[in-house]
Amino acid sequence: MTTIRTARGRLALLPVVLLAALATGCGTKHSGDDAGAGGASPSAVVTPSAAATPSTPTDFPCPGESPTPTPRPSSHTPSPTAPPTDHYAENHGFMVPFALHGKRRCQGLAAVGRVRAALEPLRRRGDFTAESARRALAGLGYSAGQVQTYQDGTAGVGFLVEVDEYPVCVEGRMAGARTEADAFGGYPDHTGCDQPSGGH
Repeated sequence: MTTIRTARGRLALLPVVLLAALATGCGTKHSGDDAGAGGASPSAVVTPSAAATPSTPTDFPCPGESPTPTPRPSSHTPSPTAPPTDHYAENHGFMVPFALHGKRRCQGLAAVGRVRAALEPLRRRGDFTAESARRALAGLGYSAGQVQTYQDGTAGVGFLVEVDEYPVCVEGRMAGARTEADAFGGYPDHTGCDQPSGGH
């Protein structure tokens, strides 16, 4: 009776032992596993450094732009001085807008040029009211829903224009010295051009 019980116990353990043996050999490379031994060639083996990484979009000069544009720091760029243990950038990533690339970057630069040209006469004559800026931007063909203007001090007007629904957005400020404007491509997890106030 003892002999039968022991044999049954061994048979019951057989699947467990086989599974453990298979799991142990899984995913390991032995010294003979190369192209000469019938295995995959070393160049075909995927290593972490050879894994696909997202490509960086390449930009080209837009009409009217010099071949090597000087990058301007954007007011939308997070501060690089934040300590590495600070999770502010991670937790507020939804507030960092997308950069424009390729044809959309050219579209954004063209829109920035039109906006500046429309606001320049107001700036020269010292007309820094939100309503005047709104009328000037609406004169470019943007609907009332695409243009936001607000008073920014006594001699300044802030503005935000949703150029199209992709979106391509133009944001900036008209003040005594100059009109500043930048184009961007909206925000993560958000539609439109206005900066989201809450994340997930």
